[in-house]
Amino acid sequence: QVQLVESGGGLVQAGGSLRLSCTASGRTFSTYTMGWFRQAPGKDRGFVAGIGWTGTSTSYADSVKGRFTISRDNVKNTMYLQMNSLRPEDTAVYYCATRPPPSRISTDPGIYNYWGQGPQVTVSS
Repeated sequence: QVQLVESGGGLVQAGGSLRLSCTASGRTFSTYTMGWFRQAPGKDRGFVAGIGWTGTSTSYADSVKGRFTISRDNVKNTMYLQMNSLRPEDTAVYYCATRPPPSRISTDPGIYNYWGQGPQVTVSS
């Protein structure tokens, strides 16, 4: 079993920055593919970014490319999402997710096995 604990959400003005963290426990985190998803009210949960187990392979949704950066520290069992130049449309509940190996980054939330609790990120205009 894997447990994911997130932190770092909050309220920020448009143009500002936030960093989300997702710390894993319970299994060998360093071999797991990880991802960030978000869900705004009335919308489906959508892919934001993903990272392979070594950290060298990453993928981003078009809407966040150039503004968000995903990274991981396998020694600390933690994944990060640095969010810069935030926009009101980035407002959502953000979830980290993981799936065991062997696996590639996927934009489909349905195939991820474990999820964090989802902190709220609110960007005011």
